Amino acid sequence: MRACVATTVHHPEDARIMHRQIRALLDAGHEVTYVAPFTYFNVTPAMGLTAIDVARHASYGRARSALRRGVRDADLLIVHDHRLLRALPYRRPPVVWDVREQVTPKQLARAERRHRVITPAVVPEATLVSPSPPSPGDTRVVHIGRLSAERGVSELIGLAERLVPHGIRLDLIGAAARDVRPLLRDAQRVGLLDWFGYVPNRHALRMAEGALAGLSLADDTVRTPPTKIMDYMGRGLPVITTPQGASLVEGVGCGLVVPLDVDAVLNAVLDLKEDPARRLKLGEAGHAQARLRHHWPDHAEAFVRRAESWAGVTRHALAV
Repeated sequence: MRACVATTVHHPEDARIMHRQIRALLDAGHEVTYVAPFTYFNVTPAMGLTAIDVARHASYGRARSALRRGVRDADLLIVHDHRLLRALPYRRPPVVWDVREQVTPKQLARAERRHRVITPAVVPEATLVSPSPPSPGDTRVVHIGRLSAERGVSELIGLAERLVPHGIRLDLIGAAARDVRPLLRDAQRVGLLDWFGYVPNRHALRMAEGALAGLSLADDTVRTPPTKIMDYMGRGLPVITTPQGASLVEGVGCGLVVPLDVDAVLNAVLDLKEDPARRLKLGEAGHAQARLRHHWPDHAEAFVRRAESWAGVTRHALAV
């Protein structure tokens, strides 16, 4: 099978796109053409795939031109941002839209009438679960993923300041929205926190290991449980989350659910710092659940088979 995977929004090293879906297709012996903003993010394409560079947020005309090149001889096109559905070339293979952003029910219904649609019910969100992560420590807390106002940047900075007297550092691992970058730079400049910027997911997960807790401070405009919670669980970290992540945490007993309030988050961090046995229990519960339900290699084969069926390709045909 020849698959074209395309985005004009996400980082080319995006974990779901590159390190899960594309890697699964390549490992299954399929050919992949990847349309992504490589130059914008200063990324060298991975070996084993055909890369087509496109500007980030490219105009519809330029996006269509890139897609036209990408789908030449392709059996399937998987797009990862909604804008590309309006830039599809006339001659194209079956189209799959992986819903990565918040969309209206009307947008979703319209797309489902014309294309295949991937939702978490079709291809689950997942992570790479460490075989045996180190026990949670007590000197730092971490936040993995994009940093923005709706994901609690102001509260994170406020928390960092309050943690300093307690000897706890805050590590922020992820790209940031343009409007909050000055706040983060100022906080780092005065020594309140360490902001590492974008780090490929596989490296970010290793950096998070051994932290006291993983933070997810999304506000009520974030409609789906943040996937970073699965990342924390997979690395054996207790989770501290606002109610947006409660569905992943409460039934498992792997963390604490708090309101989006600096005092509440601070108290949760300090409670865990003073109770090593509880940290270990929460971390182990999360890790066990992540290994059972959220380990990507357990879902990769099903994703590949579904992609093959959408493309009208069978394993028997591939072997001939």
